[in-house]
Amino acid sequence: MKKYQIKFFTLLISVLFCQNCLSQADFNKVDEKGKKHGVWKGFYEESKRPRYEGSFDHGKETGIFNFYDDTKAKSVIATREFNPIDNSAFTIFYDQKNNKVSEGKVVNKLFEGQWKYYHLASKNTMTTENYSKGKLEGLRTVFYSSGKVAEEINYKNNLKNGFYKKYTEKGVLLEESNFKNNLYHGAAIFKESTGNLASKGQFLNGKKSGIWQFFEKGKLIKETNMNFQEKAVKGKNK
Repeated sequence: MKKYQIKFFTLLISVLFCQNCLSQADFNKVDEKGKKHGVWKGFYEESKRPRYEGSFDHGKETGIFNFYDDTKAKSVIATREFNPIDNSAFTIFYDQKNNKVSEGKVVNKLFEGQWKYYHLASKNTMTTENYSKGKLEGLRTVFYSSGKVAEEINYKNNLKNGFYKKYTEKGVLLEESNFKNNLYHGAAIFKESTGNLASKGQFLNGKKSGIWQFFEKGKLIKETNMNFQEKAVKGKNK
């Protein structure tokens, strides 16, 4: 009886070993030129849990890649769908409850085109941004969870350039200003949540310049020459 048991366990171990060999041969292979080909799986170094899974076509990613968190649940935290025509990858990031966090296109590992970001655990858009070769380019819009616009600002070469508008959730325009190379520059108007004027004037390279007007309940109460204010402050520091 013991002899049969020994033979059985020996056979079982052999079968399991061969199955393991076959499963190993089913992924992480390369073609004759040493390029990744077929199904590839990556694993976290310490836990050995699955990190990603996807397919290569002679060294080039193809189809959908899934990326997992380092837990037993193996939650999908990102997917990338590769497009062989323009070498892009449409990427979606998820939280651990399968809610979308953000999504957009990546080209050569750089953000490209429009990206969307979502409010926490919600399908409602929080922000839309536009990219060119990994840099912000064009309109960036922020939304309240209700869908109403909260902010609008224009970017050029990853810097704030152009108009900026800020709204209350009821649609009242709180600020209308301009930027140049990430600094306030040009005309600016600030309002209270009631819609009444609070102040208005000009900025020059990030600093208030010239005559600024200040209001209370929409009525002008003071005008200040900010150029003189600047000189007075500098004199005081001396």
